[in-house]
Amino acid sequence: MREDGKIDYVELPGGDLGAVKAFYGQAFGWSFTDYGPEYAAFDEGLDGGFDASPADAVQKPLVILYAHDLEAMEAKVRAAGGAITKPIFSFPGGRRFHFADPAGNELAVWTEVGAG
Repeated sequence: MREDGKIDYVELPGGDLGAVKAFYGQAFGWSFTDYGPEYAAFDEGLDGGFDASPADAVQKPLVILYAHDLEAMEAKVRAAGGAITKPIFSFPGGRRFHFADPAGNELAVWTEVGAG
């Protein structure tokens, strides 16, 4: 069961997605679920994905936390001094927002469709 505030997903830069998938498949036996031509998800001990979208591709690893109530978690992040860097937006299967902590690290918080 997913828990509020726990690390739930890691998103990595995708670059040449075919080459990345081939590397991790050959080196570690990973398998992928493709969500379009620019995103491949994995479930290899910790869920994650490679984002090769030129418009929104992450430039460094992005740690993603979970929340049952996304709006309440966003309020907690703001109250604790976090800066919202991307307001809540939808994606296939859920919604999320990004924030920067006091050290400047960018993280995200997500929830499933229908949660909250």
